[in-house]
Amino acid sequence: MNNRMVINYTPGPTLLHKLSGFTKVFLFLVMTVAIIATYDIRILVPLLILNIIEIVSMKPNYKPILIVFAITFVTVTLLGNVMLFLVSPDAGLNNVGGNHILWQGPGRLYISKEFLWYMFVVFIKRTTSFASVMAFALATTPSEFASGLNKCGLPYKVCTIVSLAYRTIPDIANDFVNIRNSMMMRGVEMSKKASVWKRLKNTVYLLVPLIFTAFGKVNDIANAMDLRGYGKHKKRTWFAENEPTKWDKIFRVLTIVLLIATVYYVVMYRFINPWPAKFWCPWLAREEVISVNAIDTIFFMDWFKK
Repeated sequence: MNNRMVINYTPGPTLLHKLSGFTKVFLFLVMTVAIIATYDIRILVPLLILNIIEIVSMKPNYKPILIVFAITFVTVTLLGNVMLFLVSPDAGLNNVGGNHILWQGPGRLYISKEFLWYMFVVFIKRTTSFASVMAFALATTPSEFASGLNKCGLPYKVCTIVSLAYRTIPDIANDFVNIRNSMMMRGVEMSKKASVWKRLKNTVYLLVPLIFTAFGKVNDIANAMDLRGYGKHKKRTWFAENEPTKWDKIFRVLTIVLLIATVYYVVMYRFINPWPAKFWCPWLAREEVISVNAIDTIFFMDWFKK
């Protein structure tokens, strides 16, 4: 299963795999906060490199990662940028604060250096977030995730729900394949020979037994947990939570340093001495940044001004 899916269900052999659940969850949460806190390429690129190093060090199966990345790139990045260009070609001016036009299209459509920079920075930010999630998913088993969340203060009942949700993914995938094969043996065409519309229609029919099968398993798990007295005590121990090692302590110290740096950056460069625009740009000086009200640049707002 680990070879076909990004999520690991058994601990791996590398250093990151052997860290405790709390260390992994703590690092992931701080990394997520650091990525969300800025659009500065000077901060995002080091975080991206760090996450790529983490992924490479775990020697994963790259095929599912690349497939998910390709789907995300096409659906979010490419289509999103096309729609953004059609709706708001002034996104570079609004967020970067400059307007060096490279190509002037018909009407209000144009491409500027700042618009390309805006798309590039957003792509790096999304890629950094994706790499952070992949690194965490590759290094953490569902039980470690649940125990780490519980150590962070989340109630253990909620953590158990999270763990069970992760563990049902392979079961649902297997049930999907079994039901699909059963339907094909009964003459329902779901291969590439059928049209796309017919395959989509037959897939909808497949979802009904899949949903009922999933609910049946949920009921069985709930009954088994009730019979074993789950939820009787206010606290519980976790089989997957290990005692912190030397490397756990080192990673926790590094995570705290990253958290302090993130807080310092937000306070210093968002409140005390903020950059005039949302995005830092290497070819624009502070005094050259143009301050624009983003709402005024939306083309359909002109209808209300008439």
